[in-house]
Amino acid sequence: MTVKKNTRSLESGIETDFRDKMSYGSYLALDELLSAQHPVSVPEHHDEMLFIIQHQTSELWLKLVLHELRTVRLSLQQDDLRMAMKCIARIKHIQRSLTEQWSVLATLTPTEYAQFRGDLGASSGFQSYQYRAVEFLLGNKNAGMIKVFRGDPEAQELLSSVLAETSIYDEFIRLLARRGFPVPAELLDRDVTKAHVFSQDLVEIYRIVYENTEDYWDLYEACEELVDLEDNFQLWRFRHMKTVLRTIGMKTGTGGSSGVGFLQRALELTFFPELFAVRTEIGQPQVDPK
Repeated sequence: MTVKKNTRSLESGIETDFRDKMSYGSYLALDELLSAQHPVSVPEHHDEMLFIIQHQTSELWLKLVLHELRTVRLSLQQDDLRMAMKCIARIKHIQRSLTEQWSVLATLTPTEYAQFRGDLGASSGFQSYQYRAVEFLLGNKNAGMIKVFRGDPEAQELLSSVLAETSIYDEFIRLLARRGFPVPAELLDRDVTKAHVFSQDLVEIYRIVYENTEDYWDLYEACEELVDLEDNFQLWRFRHMKTVLRTIGMKTGTGGSSGVGFLQRALELTFFPELFAVRTEIGQPQVDPK
């Protein structure tokens, strides 16, 4: 009987000497990245590494989401719906990864977390400035959130900048106006540091788009992409809330929030309310105001 070797030899062309070349590790700064986990529990609790990596990984994905959202906004400003939708398609995949990550953290039992939770002090995911920037870019503006970052001037500067800029929804609405739709002036000239307020006039515009898809297919497709974006975000919020409930029950958050109750209220927030409201209107007979 011939025994096959359970090994694979290196091909002759494979690079092995990186003393004077850029390697995988140097390109990705792995020395820095993999040494950025600093548990604070004493003695170090086994599960704190999971807790740190879960949140660091989320922050890396959020950095990419911000990168993509900025291009979405710019593309909408330039009437380039194709590029905007390409970036949103990528964001949707990132959102799926972010949501699935909660199942990893959910393996942390209440007993295990309680053994090092006190060592975290007042640090909390509530203080993620990248998450707030994502919310701002999607349209959930809240200037009051910026004061949380008074101890981090760079984060505060970023959020103040994003707060003063248009959201991707603002830019989509402006694109609709450039396409000739009767967008109310108050939506085009509004204070963009505030959260978007529901507009029935915008619902009527979306009704036209949805009931005449052959004429407005690209806009119709864009509307559905935005709905996907919000659906995915809400699913992420829900999984966050359920993971927190599973891990700490109804305890207050380490950052001082009410915990699960605070996260539940976030589920009531919406980025693109008219895109959901129009679903009630589609197919309904129009009433002649005369």
